[in-house]
Amino acid sequence: MKNASWHVRIDCGGEVGAGFLVSERSVLTCAHVVRDSEGHPVTVTFPHHRGLAPVPAAVTGHGGWQGRHDDPGDLAVLELDRPVPVAPAEFAAPEDAYGDPRPRLIAYGFPQGYDEGTIVEYRATAAQLIADEWIQLEAWSAHGQRLAPGFSGAAVALADTGQVVGMLAAADGSPDVLSGRMLPTSVMSRYWPGLAELVRTPSHPAATAERLRELVGKATDTEFARNPERLYLDAAGPFGPPVPEGGFESLWAAAWYLLWEVAEPDAATRFADRLAALLDAPPRPADAPRSASGPDWVPILIEIEHSGGDADQVLVAVSAHRGGRRHPVDSRTLHRSELRAHVQEHIDKAFCHVPPGSDELIAFALPREWLNWPVANWQRSATDPTPLGCHYPLVVTERSRRTGGLRHQLARKWERLGGRASATLHRVECGTSEKPGRLRFLLRRDEADLAGFAAPPTAPRVRPHFEASLNAPAPILVWPRTGCECGDHDPAEACAGTEFLDELAGYLDGLPPAELPRHVLALRESAEASDAPDRHWARDVQLLWDDPRCLPDAAAAPQLSPVTR
Repeated sequence: MKNASWHVRIDCGGEVGAGFLVSERSVLTCAHVVRDSEGHPVTVTFPHHRGLAPVPAAVTGHGGWQGRHDDPGDLAVLELDRPVPVAPAEFAAPEDAYGDPRPRLIAYGFPQGYDEGTIVEYRATAAQLIADEWIQLEAWSAHGQRLAPGFSGAAVALADTGQVVGMLAAADGSPDVLSGRMLPTSVMSRYWPGLAELVRTPSHPAATAERLRELVGKATDTEFARNPERLYLDAAGPFGPPVPEGGFESLWAAAWYLLWEVAEPDAATRFADRLAALLDAPPRPADAPRSASGPDWVPILIEIEHSGGDADQVLVAVSAHRGGRRHPVDSRTLHRSELRAHVQEHIDKAFCHVPPGSDELIAFALPREWLNWPVANWQRSATDPTPLGCHYPLVVTERSRRTGGLRHQLARKWERLGGRASATLHRVECGTSEKPGRLRFLLRRDEADLAGFAAPPTAPRVRPHFEASLNAPAPILVWPRTGCECGDHDPAEACAGTEFLDELAGYLDGLPPAELPRHVLALRESAEASDAPDRHWARDVQLLWDDPRCLPDAAAAPQLSPVTR
């Protein structure tokens, strides 16, 4: 084998395996080879350098392997106790392992009876990954050494050049067989970012991969590392490969996926540029306003409407709005039973238009009679039970107010309201004797900015006041989606609705109106995390928040359906 000096034998407790040197102090092997490293020393021996004494090593990286032979992430990174005067392995392009004809691949391991090591010859069965993790190997011939314990962690290299294309991942205790599995370098790169500068990616230069690796290292403990899907979608764009099911386990996993799965060369550059800009931005306290006019919201709008005469059919359109432009994501007619799953899927797709670090806002534009829908309680995704309203700032808006005179009046109100440090709350008790006309008068005269209701709009006593508030138009309405509907009781009597308004008044005091979606998100999270969520006063808070400065005009919406209503 050419350039064989970088092959190593690894001893850890009772386990013997192989590995390979990739820098003057870094060695790669299988995680199961060093599974007992916490209780036993790890020793690395270079069989082609008899004068080089065994070197102690420590496990400094781990792919997340859990202990079974078919668990993913069977990779460990070892750091040698001292640098060694040995040239490290060189890497081929991953696709070089699958040529036509398929090249001969060799690996150097240490099965029982071969303390000095021995060689096996294999070839890749196909380029197809098994379980998105391994490449199937088959014996080069029916004769010669077979895979056995002691080969785990050995580099798989091209026989004619000695360049590495993967690592054997044979599990301990495996019988001698004519086939085996290897972790290709493209998969190994998921688990150890250090390979980014050593392995050539399909469409992106090595310098781009190295820049990404450095930026990801700087961002590891930042808020940006906690939502890698946002950065990926922003870089890959609407036509790039979707986020894998289950999302990304880390920021590097998202960067790796971009490097290997997105053919557009500029995608990795966009990812790196955006991450660099976020890292360079000065930190901002979580409770500090973005500007005098509030956050620069980037809304994802879910527009839902009746469809013709069928009560079980709805028109739904999902779009993102960035820089004054609408980016349609999907528009179709659905049965109401399909609505939640459709919304979950397409909100995630819309995030490719939401720049990382920006203020995302989920807005449901609903007909008036559906404004009390529990959209904030809808599950975030098929695999994440977190309520949507506890994951994103979420508001509802009323469809008929998004065009014409009412929209013009709302825009004028927000010009005055947007920069205020706090909003004036007008309370509508569940047993109110106030005439709806007086509430409309106060709202139109700007003597009240926000109407708070003690009962949901389905309660007969407050429904006229709710309608008056929508028509005034009130820029902000808040109410409990469920709860007190006690009707004709004395307004002086305490009830669940009174408690809601008392708590709401205290919570809203001093909060800028333009930032309420973010604060209501925090309120919903607090209620969800409380010891008794079902008894928390804000368990079903609903926020109608209608700012034309960021929510688009309905007239700009695409035609949803040819159905005539």
